Amino acid sequence: MEAHKRLTIGLFGFGVVGEGLYRILQQTPSLKASIKRVCVKHPDRVRNAPSELFTTDRDLLLNDPEINVIVEVINESEAAWQIVSTALRNGKDVVSASKKMLSEHFPELLALQEQTGRSLLYEASSCASIPVIRNLEEYYDNDLLHGIRGIVNGSTNFILTRMFEDKLDFRSALILAQQLGFAESDPSLDVEGWDAVNKWSLLLAHAYGIIAHPRSILRNGIDHIHLADAAVGREKGLSIRLVAQAQKLQNGKVAAFVMPQFVTQDDQLAFVRNEYNGVVIESGFADRQFFYGKGAGSFPTGSAVLSDIAALRYQYRYEYKKKYHHTPLELTEDFYLKAYVSMDNTIPLPKEYFETLEEWHSDAERKYLIGILPFSALRKGDWWHTMGTSLILMPDPIIESMEIPRLKKMSLELAGIN
Repeated sequence: MEAHKRLTIGLFGFGVVGEGLYRILQQTPSLKASIKRVCVKHPDRVRNAPSELFTTDRDLLLNDPEINVIVEVINESEAAWQIVSTALRNGKDVVSASKKMLSEHFPELLALQEQTGRSLLYEASSCASIPVIRNLEEYYDNDLLHGIRGIVNGSTNFILTRMFEDKLDFRSALILAQQLGFAESDPSLDVEGWDAVNKWSLLLAHAYGIIAHPRSILRNGIDHIHLADAAVGREKGLSIRLVAQAQKLQNGKVAAFVMPQFVTQDDQLAFVRNEYNGVVIESGFADRQFFYGKGAGSFPTGSAVLSDIAALRYQYRYEYKKKYHHTPLELTEDFYLKAYVSMDNTIPLPKEYFETLEEWHSDAERKYLIGILPFSALRKGDWWHTMGTSLILMPDPIIESMEIPRLKKMSLELAGIN
């Protein structure tokens, strides 16, 4: 594609994001990009656009030689995979917002980009208006990343904010989120952590060159968090967030997971409230930087799609520099986590999983303990997923293996055991 050539777009999907993009393009004529055709699933639905734009025949877009860019913003991941893979094979550049499809088919999509030489951009898939992928690709391309942490799901962040600030229980906060349009009628992808882990698997590729299927990344959602957990957090001056985290360890490998965490009030992520997203990147040269913005919505997501479309004017492609130009890193399970676990009073506290214990309270509204346990205790067991159990990581939760003997000694001394 020639630099600054006019872009002719075939758009799949005209929901919140698709219509938002349509409106944005109308307001940015200098971009020299126009939508020629829109493929939709329900042709009879009334839409705020000329009827001649719409079709249900995807081949009219995928096989049209005048359409040089396919933009895909639909909700069905397998249909999105068929659209994106066909478009690339047909010599078209692609912009996608489908994090589930991208994360589940990432190795195939990498291969297709290599085979076809076409560009696949997906900034909108991770944090909507926050340009985190482009920054990882360009600004941090040669920097040494110590860690990356983020709130990447607005629905769960809204629910947790309301639980903490308004003292609503989980169910009441979820209903409020649905009423305000921040959560779907079926919220399981959000509240169980799947949406966040899909996004995190994409960011791992750009941050560390790690290609990991989302199901291989440890995940916990917020659906088991109890109002009493928020009360404990308030007592300790902590907030609760669903945090996606990756940290390079001293052994050169990366610890990564998506889990609820307590965060201190001076943590940048504590300032991320309601439906907003935030990402903190710590690097060897740039030190710590904080990205903040709306993680969902018509115009915020549309703005990210627009940025990708604009980049196609000058033939921009992801180079996946941490994978192809550096030595890609590997995930590891050789580390420990500092965690809080609360249980119904009928369930015994699972002390046997912990290397050290710092607190245990059996007379509280819900029994809870705080201690250090091996990552493998979560990876291999499902006790922490059972009903009535909340598991929330403490601030700075990652502890490397070489620190454990010292912490064990300190724990015994505090307990008065010689």
